[in-house]
Amino acid sequence: MRAAVNQGKQSVNVIVTVLEVVVPIFAVAAIGFGWVKLGYDYPQAFITRLSMLLAMPCLVFVTLARTELSPETLGTVLLAAIVAHVAIGLAMVVLCRIAGLQRETYLAPLIFGNTGNLGLPLALFAFGQPGLEVAIVIFAVSAVGSFTYGVWVVSGGGRGARVLLEPIVLSCFLGAAFLLTGWDLPPIAVRTLDLVGQPAIPLMLLTLGAAVSRLAVRDLARPLVLSLLKLVICVAAAIAVARGFGLGQVAQAVLVLQMIAPVAVTGYLIALRAREAGNPEGDGPDPDAVAGLVVISTLLSVISLPLVLGFLVG
Repeated sequence: MRAAVNQGKQSVNVIVTVLEVVVPIFAVAAIGFGWVKLGYDYPQAFITRLSMLLAMPCLVFVTLARTELSPETLGTVLLAAIVAHVAIGLAMVVLCRIAGLQRETYLAPLIFGNTGNLGLPLALFAFGQPGLEVAIVIFAVSAVGSFTYGVWVVSGGGRGARVLLEPIVLSCFLGAAFLLTGWDLPPIAVRTLDLVGQPAIPLMLLTLGAAVSRLAVRDLARPLVLSLLKLVICVAAAIAVARGFGLGQVAQAVLVLQMIAPVAVTGYLIALRAREAGNPEGDGPDPDAVAGLVVISTLLSVISLPLVLGFLVG
């Protein structure tokens, strides 16, 4: 009887912990969603540029440069994140071929999840600063992959080396350089960059809600099936890679959460930019199809993220 009571208390504690982590994230996103639906102005283009070109690069750089992860742990997490993305990428290539999906439209969104808007705050709220440090490393891999290979795929092979000049990519490499060399910035510079980077997470969550509120879904069946397949593939790949590399409990949990993050809004923006720019080598991506993936996978994450997080902390 006492064992059953203790087990019940433990289950309640897990549920409470999960709610404490997940509810604030979706609450902030819901504020952005409701703000737009109520008719208030939300300069999404400006805030997105502010986040992606200034706040987010500062957050990534400062977190990488000041991380307290040991070089061994850092290297293991970095390699595990790369292998996980490659494994998921190969699986998605096969999925696109079997299902006859257009590569320019579906491949990049199915590989790269919303490791910034949702992954970072989820890791921070669930596991504190150690979780955020691991999540930043994984996000750096995802960001570099998304803004290099992802943009290359969506644009039909265009842009080339120019993607390496993206601020978020530069911040990843620069932060890694400071981390590996042990360089230090003056305290006043660190505090300034830290202050600029602090708004990144709430801005991204608000923008996520605002962006979802403006997206239209033409057909629910395909994005729902693809979102479910993405979830299953990413969970399996992340768990297999985490166990294969022998990651610690926090690193393993963060890797799984980052890999199962829903399709990022940036995937829609990249597809929209590529369609507007034109693609002479193909038909170009379908932004509306990517929008459907963003909306459905994000709604699905309201259920999947708490369930997976509950399993990880249980």
